[in-house]
Amino acid sequence: MNILVAGSTGLIGSHIVEELLAEGGHRVCCMSRRGDTGNRWGERVEMRAGDITDSSSVERATQGINAVVHCVQFPNHPIENPRRGWTYLEVDGRGTERMVAAARKNGVRRFVYLSGAGASPEKTEPWFRAKAMAEKAIYSSGMEYVILRPSWIYGPEDRSLNKFLFFAKWLPFVPVIGNGKNKVQPISVFDVARVAAKAAIDPKATNRTFELGGPQELTMDAIIRTALKVAGRRRFLLHQPAALMKLLASFVQYLPGRPLTPAAIDFILMEERVDSNDAEKVFEMKFVSLEEGLRRYLQS
Repeated sequence: MNILVAGSTGLIGSHIVEELLAEGGHRVCCMSRRGDTGNRWGERVEMRAGDITDSSSVERATQGINAVVHCVQFPNHPIENPRRGWTYLEVDGRGTERMVAAARKNGVRRFVYLSGAGASPEKTEPWFRAKAMAEKAIYSSGMEYVILRPSWIYGPEDRSLNKFLFFAKWLPFVPVIGNGKNKVQPISVFDVARVAAKAAIDPKATNRTFELGGPQELTMDAIIRTALKVAGRRRFLLHQPAALMKLLASFVQYLPGRPLTPAAIDFILMEERVDSNDAEKVFEMKFVSLEEGLRRYLQS
């Protein structure tokens, strides 16, 4: 198969490419806004330029492709930047609609989409509504599809859990927004990538939606303490009231680089439970615990 990974230079996409290359037997194409820039695989992949805000570019990128794995995120996610077009509506919603339309036009047979836990048009948060908008376009496309809804993804290049470890490297404490009791089911990017790669080729997954989450439902405090333990650091956690941080973010969002927004804090604090049983059964794998997943790269 000719498989195109859209968003191939990001955290999730780059690991999906690695999994597809390890699988062997397929021609792997990588789509990114920068074309050849960021190609870490050399001649093993074909780099294609494509910007999901530009319909003609994604039409060119999807030519001759059998399956698309779509995992595009806007830069500095989850902090939206409307002036630059980096929003959930434009990237996750309309961008995926453009990608689906291009794939249909070029006869793509299968479309794998990295959505998110809790995606729903009934919810008010922009990330939920945009993901639901994308899913609707895929469901009605007539292509084979696989929708993946992961919980919080961590890994070597993530911008969330690694930020806490960065603080622990330079500060005697780790700042935490909120009371640290919000619960998530962290899942390793290696597990997500393996599922996505399998979803592109496994007929058992056709026209199904899967939730993805680690085997543990953990509080944010427990997640950070586990990461500190694996990294061999001891720090106390300094909790910042969420209301105060949202007030601060309402001013900070106007600084250059847009370092934080009130909506991003809501994203960080959200709780969405997932059930991974179907995914583990269909893809014949067990998702690793947080500690096991962290040891894979923090102690290497």
